[in-house]
Amino acid sequence: MTDYPNIFKPLTVKRTTFKNRIVMPPMGTNLASMNGEFPEEHIKYYEQRAKGGTGMITIENVCIDFPYGTNGTTQLRIDNDQYIPGFVKATERLHRYGAMVSVQINHAGASAYPGRLGGLQPVSASDVPSKPGGIIPRPLTKDEIYDIVEKYGEAARRVQQAGFDAVEIHAGHSYLLCQFLSPLYNKRTDEFGGSAENRARIVKLVIEKVRATVGPFFPIILRFSADEFIDGGNHLEDILEILEYCQEEADILNVSAAVNNNLYLQIDQMNLEDGWRSYLSKAVRDKFGKPTITSGNIRDPRRAEEILANGEADFLAMGRGLIAEPNWVNKVAAGQEHMLRKCISCNIGCADHRIAKSKPIRCTVNPDIINEDAYKKTQVNCPTNVVVIGGGTAGLEAACTAAEVGCDTFLFEEKDYLGGLSREISKLPDKRRIADLPTYLENRARSLHNLKIFTGTKADTAFIHKYNPDVVINATGSKPLLPPIKGLHEYIDQENGSVHSIFGLISKIDQFTDFADKRIVVIGGGAVGLDVVEFFAERGAKVTIVEMLPVLGKDLDHITKLSMNDTLEKYHVEQRTNTALTEVCADHFKVKADGEEIELPFDHGFVCLGMRPENPGLSELLDYGQEHHVEIVNIGDSKQARKILEGMREGRDVLYTLEKIGARA
Repeated sequence: MTDYPNIFKPLTVKRTTFKNRIVMPPMGTNLASMNGEFPEEHIKYYEQRAKGGTGMITIENVCIDFPYGTNGTTQLRIDNDQYIPGFVKATERLHRYGAMVSVQINHAGASAYPGRLGGLQPVSASDVPSKPGGIIPRPLTKDEIYDIVEKYGEAARRVQQAGFDAVEIHAGHSYLLCQFLSPLYNKRTDEFGGSAENRARIVKLVIEKVRATVGPFFPIILRFSADEFIDGGNHLEDILEILEYCQEEADILNVSAAVNNNLYLQIDQMNLEDGWRSYLSKAVRDKFGKPTITSGNIRDPRRAEEILANGEADFLAMGRGLIAEPNWVNKVAAGQEHMLRKCISCNIGCADHRIAKSKPIRCTVNPDIINEDAYKKTQVNCPTNVVVIGGGTAGLEAACTAAEVGCDTFLFEEKDYLGGLSREISKLPDKRRIADLPTYLENRARSLHNLKIFTGTKADTAFIHKYNPDVVINATGSKPLLPPIKGLHEYIDQENGSVHSIFGLISKIDQFTDFADKRIVVIGGGAVGLDVVEFFAERGAKVTIVEMLPVLGKDLDHITKLSMNDTLEKYHVEQRTNTALTEVCADHFKVKADGEEIELPFDHGFVCLGMRPENPGLSELLDYGQEHHVEIVNIGDSKQARKILEGMREGRDVLYTLEKIGARA
């Protein structure tokens, strides 16, 4: 008997029964083909989530009106019957595992992808861009509005013909229907603008057209931003009024939040609690008495069960959570919560890759989102010993992967704990989710009988030789970059001193308790420096950040950058860009900007100039490898200080090293 009865309780809507309450919501992938078709890799991506037990999978937003309605670097299309065969293949595959399958039909409006518009001006309710600095759209004519309504109906027919179990209409997140609903974008004075009823008119027409097309028993889902969390936009009370005019034919209400301006509240930033916006879905559910879907960093099954038990929602949407852990449902059902590979809400491979970098979707904690555990089916073909030096996330992934394909694996970690930098950074309150990754990796490692772990053990070539390695993975991590700046090495991280590195903060974080009126100066405007700023600014300190480059957070992911800009503004953080550190003193920094020397006094100063590889034994290892015909591979931060994502992928790539030495086909 499961500890979570509400999660696994079936629910019937119209004539469709959902086997459990876990939903994979639509989330763009950049996996579609350039012409909008559904390639095999893309279908396999969804298939893994269906195989993992998910109750309903909603295929990411598909274009109903090309090119005006298109969105994303690549996007699925459903504006022509020629796309039906691809969707049929997908629904057939997902249905094998008992998942219900929905699809989100959408028109991007002013959020249309410029690269496919061919010079055409995007369309919207009015001439307001959908994001700051976006292309100015032209207002749709009434005839064009009614033509788009017809296109929604045509798309719904194709959805039904392709074998889907439900259809979702997107009216949130700064897309076209949201551009009519929200006063942020809708400045019209005709029957499609002004009052709540008028702004809701196009959504009402769309839902009615879809209902007329699919008939009375086919579930229609309406997704919307229940609170846009921005001045001048819709708030919960506004949306509750708007829904009175347009929700009648909808069967399930998918309650989301936010718009393009505050994307970090739509694609939730790391420090937001599990299910933080479930109060929105409860308000909608209480008023309209219809099943609702809620989302928002839901990772913990206990919190998921609580939301359902309290009547805050009927379904739980886990987008990034199911990218990270396709088997979330099956593992929870089997009592394997300790083996959940939880999303850490870093928003790098899933959101930043797709939105800011035009890359296909990836995941920091899941090195293979397409094939999942398929690599385990091919075991090594001869006895193979793998030694891993370093027990951070990259080393742990390498060790686990090697053991899972049959290698006798030995992991050595110099510290008395595993997890490396991830374990350290997670001690910052706003970064606590990161701890879920090393915790999962350690649980996974300790479940493998052929993986031996030695902590508090320094491994040099003489030591590892007795383990007769065929492969040695060096994953010794990184340490703070401390250039030869006057005074830096003399003052940093000294006992009772006031100059600290990031580790100086983390190691004594409980001692930083008196924040009011404290002057904090942070040198370095990268990710680590901004983490320090966030910690102190939120607690009432007076914070200054200094960066040599013209901008802060140059290499931050898109979501974190938006969130951090909001934090800097909200807490009035003094920003000094184009400013270089010249000297470190006991109670002040000397910096130089525009040729002028400036002193910045502080109660606590932090030097966060990035990280550098820490691999003091690598050259000796390489010599050992040549002498003894052992494959030596350097991975993770010990190769180059980067994000967790790269190290995790390189850890999984031990599979290719095993192929290289002939131990695995």
